[in-house]
Amino acid sequence: MRIGLFADTYTPEINGVVSSIVTLQEGLEAAGHEVFIITTHVSILNLSYENHVLRLPGIQLKQMYGYVLTSPLHIRAYQIVKEMDLDILHAHTEFGIGIFARIVARLMHKPLVVTYHTTYEDYTHYVNVFKSKAVEKIAKKTVSQLSKLYIETSDGAISPSQKTKEMLKGYGIKREINVIPTGLNLDKFKAENVDIEAVRAFKNEYDLMDKLVILYVGRIAEEKSIDLIMEGFAKINQSEIPSRLIIIGAGPQEDDLKHLAKRLNASDTIIFAGKRPSKTIPIYYHAADCFVSASLTETQGMTFIEALASGKIVFAREDKVLSDLIEPNKNGYFFVDANDFANKIGNYAKLEPELKQKMHDNALASVQVYDREAFIQNVLCVYAESIRVSKEAMILTEVNHKHAVVECQLENKYRSLSVLVSMEMFVELGLRKGKELEKEVIETLLENEQFVKAYQSCIQKISVKDRSRKEMYDFLIEKSTLDIGQINQLIDYLEQKKYINDEQYARHMVQSLQALLQGKQKIMRGLRNKGIAQELIDKVIQEDSQEAEVANALALAEKVKPSIRDRSLRSLKQKLTQRLMSQGFEFNVIEVVMRSLNFQEEEKGELDNLRKTALKARRRLSSKHEGTQLRNALFSYLDHQGFNLDDIYIILNEMEWNDE
Repeated sequence: MRIGLFADTYTPEINGVVSSIVTLQEGLEAAGHEVFIITTHVSILNLSYENHVLRLPGIQLKQMYGYVLTSPLHIRAYQIVKEMDLDILHAHTEFGIGIFARIVARLMHKPLVVTYHTTYEDYTHYVNVFKSKAVEKIAKKTVSQLSKLYIETSDGAISPSQKTKEMLKGYGIKREINVIPTGLNLDKFKAENVDIEAVRAFKNEYDLMDKLVILYVGRIAEEKSIDLIMEGFAKINQSEIPSRLIIIGAGPQEDDLKHLAKRLNASDTIIFAGKRPSKTIPIYYHAADCFVSASLTETQGMTFIEALASGKIVFAREDKVLSDLIEPNKNGYFFVDANDFANKIGNYAKLEPELKQKMHDNALASVQVYDREAFIQNVLCVYAESIRVSKEAMILTEVNHKHAVVECQLENKYRSLSVLVSMEMFVELGLRKGKELEKEVIETLLENEQFVKAYQSCIQKISVKDRSRKEMYDFLIEKSTLDIGQINQLIDYLEQKKYINDEQYARHMVQSLQALLQGKQKIMRGLRNKGIAQELIDKVIQEDSQEAEVANALALAEKVKPSIRDRSLRSLKQKLTQRLMSQGFEFNVIEVVMRSLNFQEEEKGELDNLRKTALKARRRLSSKHEGTQLRNALFSYLDHQGFNLDDIYIILNEMEWNDE
């Protein structure tokens, strides 16, 4: 077969995905198949193609350990891929190159297999830089929905572990997912096949002779928890266990971890050896005594398998993906935290030589199930099945109409599929029960399903309460995976169907807020917050008369006035004015209201209010003042409260004073 492997990462990068792709490539070629690699390189425009490797231009995202993001649209690249005359396409990423693979598969009518290498929900911190719970929730939901779409629209799906398969099933994916652990060419990790002189040179370069060498290989990134390893290593007593921690690789956290090594006073014992060519990696395994990784984000853990294939003891945090790989005290150790890691290293260092050799033998034996040949045969079986599936149409067996949406059940002898279809698309495509649907139609339905689900969510939200255009736009941004163009398209559709009507919404809101005795300015602020256009706000506001505004303000003032007690008349009027202004009434309206209110009762009771206020204030102030000072402080307080000066003198003269 002529097989195209599509991936965003490839040699000379060092990571588990690259190891998997290279192993697959070499195994397929050894089995007589012709393999083409379609990947990326850092370039704005230049595309390169040599030795069956097509590299598309892309932009390096340094924050994401050098990941190269490429556009999914490449006309020239498509022509080159077309000339490859592929029998099957195998995508190893969901974005960038992965989307390009889907476009090519559809245009060329070729089967597409996907391998889900990365648990993206463990990597959302790269987009959630402010640690927002809302952003984290949206990011994880987006990962879930996109992962479901990508796998459901493929002809075959592969997961490298049962852990990853269960995660994908948790996303609601119904199609079959084949669990195929990535195999290795175990021979290249055997001691007899490694350049012993290169091993010796590496050990001499970093003064590793007669020391316990602990190795980490992989990306230097937050999700790998290398800081935990370093903190544990720094606790090892170097006088008792002379040791070195070697870190092979590169990534966005490298500078931070170098600073951490300085803070731990371990810069001499923690060695950052940089990125190395993938073909030299066996050298570093054989220069080490053991391997460590604290990552809990692995879908299979290729570096663990490589280390064991090199006969090295592995140290790791317990994770489901490693449960069948590492046997504690047999071929490795599980640790919980930094202290536990340091203790487990100490336990291993103290073992007798024969026990260490026994663990070495166990390590070699434990990875025989990951032999490359079995891996290749299992992948070829998925290819064969996917080719069959891609040629099989599906029958529309059940149709259920639900509020402008049609639930369609599709089946063939390989799988069954449930998909939601808009009524417009159902009619446009001429769908009916019993109709046979080709692969291209099914993919169109699946891609449109996200739009349909978003529409249903909108209808549900609008049925509870009227919403403005902006409210629904914000809702779709937060709750759906639609792009901006699709969101605008859906909003326009909702407006056409009269589910959204900003003018009607604005009128209802004005009526509701006026009933709550709110003034024009506050109502206008509320409308702006809901995203109503200023022209529309002016239109609906002008429909109300000034008399109605004054009547509302007067009603509010008469409602509030009895609750303002034991105050001067001036203070009462100030409080009423403040309250009316806070409710959005303009000053000219407030002036009319204040002239219209009847304050006769308050004027009659002014002297009594002053007397009560003075007695309370005197009791409070007498703890700080006495004599003339107390009298002056009380006078100042009452004046501040807005009482008439003549009235204040009358009340003060009524009181008895012990003047100094």
